[in-house]
Amino acid sequence: MAPERLRCTVADAAEVAARVRALVPPGASVADDVREIVAAVRAGGDGALIAFEKRFGGGETPLRVEPEELAGALESLDADVRRGLEVAVANVRRVAEAGVDAEATAELPEGHTVRLREVPVARAAVYVPSGRNPYPSSVVMGAVTARAAGVGEVVVAAGEHPAILAACALCGVDAVFRMGGAQAVAALAYGTETVPAVDVIVGPGSLWVQEAKRQVSGDVGIDGFAGPSDLTVVLSKGADPGPLRLDLLAQAEHGADSLVVAVSDDAELLDSLVGTEQEMTAPSPDGAAEVTAASADASPGVAVHVLADSMDAALAFAEALAPEHLQLAGTAAEALAPRVRSAGCLFVGSESGTAFGDYVAGSNHTLPTGGAARFASGLSARHFRRRMAEVRLGGAAGALARAGAPVARAEGFPRHAASMQIRENPNP
Repeated sequence: MAPERLRCTVADAAEVAARVRALVPPGASVADDVREIVAAVRAGGDGALIAFEKRFGGGETPLRVEPEELAGALESLDADVRRGLEVAVANVRRVAEAGVDAEATAELPEGHTVRLREVPVARAAVYVPSGRNPYPSSVVMGAVTARAAGVGEVVVAAGEHPAILAACALCGVDAVFRMGGAQAVAALAYGTETVPAVDVIVGPGSLWVQEAKRQVSGDVGIDGFAGPSDLTVVLSKGADPGPLRLDLLAQAEHGADSLVVAVSDDAELLDSLVGTEQEMTAPSPDGAAEVTAASADASPGVAVHVLADSMDAALAFAEALAPEHLQLAGTAAEALAPRVRSAGCLFVGSESGTAFGDYVAGSNHTLPTGGAARFASGLSARHFRRRMAEVRLGGAAGALARAGAPVARAEGFPRHAASMQIRENPNP
């Protein structure tokens, strides 16, 4: 990576952030192709789904994975990988359960109550990418969170990779289907003879998968549109640049369109993050980890360094960029944490690398991308639950009718008014 160097003040932070975001090329539009696939699977069921699976490299085995296959995959999983996944399951479950809201009842002045009830959806699906790399961690992030939310039935759509199947067994999902791409999303949204229709679909995936989720989002819930991954590191005096440079390189492993940004008010700290190819592939300072030359060459990412004239300017830039991941390292940078509002997930301290969040920290790694952290949240129990108001008026109906009927008539709805007024003096 040969980072571009930009300068930033508080006044021009938003403009600089827009320039940085524009460095990531927009994805090609696959909307029309996806629309055809979704329509075909919705109309043709299993037959169309299997035809698309064969067309795109799958479909030679039954769609549904049998429980014996899942158990076998878990039994043969590398012991260290299994232990790591078990830590992830436990921590993600604890964090997800903490995000389940308690029900609440509001007592209104007229004497009635409105209870806000929390109810989980009945069935949810987790889409797990399994193309260039398998993602058993995505099984954990989606399935464990759905279970913690109280979802009764959790299914997974994924390619047939042993680590993914083992993770499905470890998480106790109800069904696994060998399918991927836009056709899998369509099958989950509308159902086929083999695949049950679900209420919510979550998980990362290719542009085709994300476009399919967008197109079916009027009929099912989704977690959002997952674009290229990004990381912004804000560092100040006292930060350890060695691990932070490796954090940036690790994020670039997600692909050539990954955006990695370093921001500081100290030019020397930014310079310390620039290294030759040999340095980028060398062991980390503690000798515990390394980035291979192959991975560095395959996924260079889009790298940018921003020299801010102050930590306030650094924060203004980060808020305008609204990164998927935001790391704060160094005394002055870490002090910004309470002021951060627009980040998918915030990591504080030089020891708090983003990769921990991808696997075992307990926070969810399915996060808003492309600046959506201004308004969107990472995957949580709330994506699988909905709030429903339960209204009990009792003796308050008369007072509320006197208040509401004039408003209804003003809007041109006399029968709305009448339906309230008939309750002013109910029959004895």
